[in-house]
Amino acid sequence: MNPLKQLQTFGQSVWLDFIRRGILEDGTLAAMIDADGISGVTSNPSIFEQAIAKSDDYTKAIQNLAQAGKSAREIYDTLTVEDVRRAADIFYTTYENTNGGDGFVSLEVDPRLAYDTEGTLTDARRLWTALDRPNAMIKVPATREGLPAIQTLLAEGVNVNVTLLFSVERYRAVAEAYIAALEDRAARGLPLEGIASVASFFVSRIDTLMDALLDQRPSEHTQTLKGQLAIASAKAAYAVYREIFQSERFRALQTKGARPQRLLWASTSTKNPAYSDVKYIEALIGPETVTTIPLKTLEAYRDHGSPAERLTTGIAEAQTMLANLAELHIDLETAMQQLEDEGVKKCVVAFEQLMDALETARAAALQG
Repeated sequence: MNPLKQLQTFGQSVWLDFIRRGILEDGTLAAMIDADGISGVTSNPSIFEQAIAKSDDYTKAIQNLAQAGKSAREIYDTLTVEDVRRAADIFYTTYENTNGGDGFVSLEVDPRLAYDTEGTLTDARRLWTALDRPNAMIKVPATREGLPAIQTLLAEGVNVNVTLLFSVERYRAVAEAYIAALEDRAARGLPLEGIASVASFFVSRIDTLMDALLDQRPSEHTQTLKGQLAIASAKAAYAVYREIFQSERFRALQTKGARPQRLLWASTSTKNPAYSDVKYIEALIGPETVTTIPLKTLEAYRDHGSPAERLTTGIAEAQTMLANLAELHIDLETAMQQLEDEGVKKCVVAFEQLMDALETARAAALQG
């Protein structure tokens, strides 16, 4: 059996961390839904920068929009909203068959608004209205400024994919914001059914940074920790998930139709060639989770994945491992803040590079 499809038997959904117009139009995405059990798509500015600026899929559309007088930003908005709407339509059967549990497609707010609560709210509402699909999700970074926007959006009924999560403590704050938003809706007599959210916890980037920090403190003990801290962090986050979403507080909301905010494993491609190319898929298989996988890693897992439930084992050991980092004079929260800052910057750079490419293409189209 296809290892990707087997992941479903452990209660894990597989989303594709990739989008491009060609795979929507030529049947590739539909075939992956059927063959691999793909049940959603995530996108981000880096993915769209690769898709739009570095493929021919959008050339004609860009020319037409430029000649219609659209700015580079308006062209970007039109192309990305069209792609996400098309993908959401392709996944609508999945959305219906899972009673709203899967079938979601995510579009990220302008990454330059990551530290602007009100700006994030305005952009998220605009995108949600433009998409006009119940199985769309708006991606909002889990910065300190993003947290109140996330809670407000969820309380308004906007589906939110909370992105750029690295810290277990920040994840706890995200889960608490989700529950507070649902309690707000319930207090106002608004329905909880249909409100969907995931918390995207980034994994491989944690090992990239922490391995470098461990190399600065060479010892036999630190070397045994290399390549372990991303998975340990994810397992610690999963312990928080179970604590919060198995609580009496959440059960009271469940009786009114609320769904848990599932953890989604992001940044699942292996950055260190010394590690298995499916390391972060294999280690984090467990119930009520989502794994979003880039195309190359997806193909690798289809070829040689070995599914088994591993997420629910070794949680106490993972928590101890993280707690003991202080003895090595490594401040985990400071390191995770660095990753968040770098993640925001990476998205901003990709977004601005795409704006530049669209401006160049727009000018060329206007010159005939």
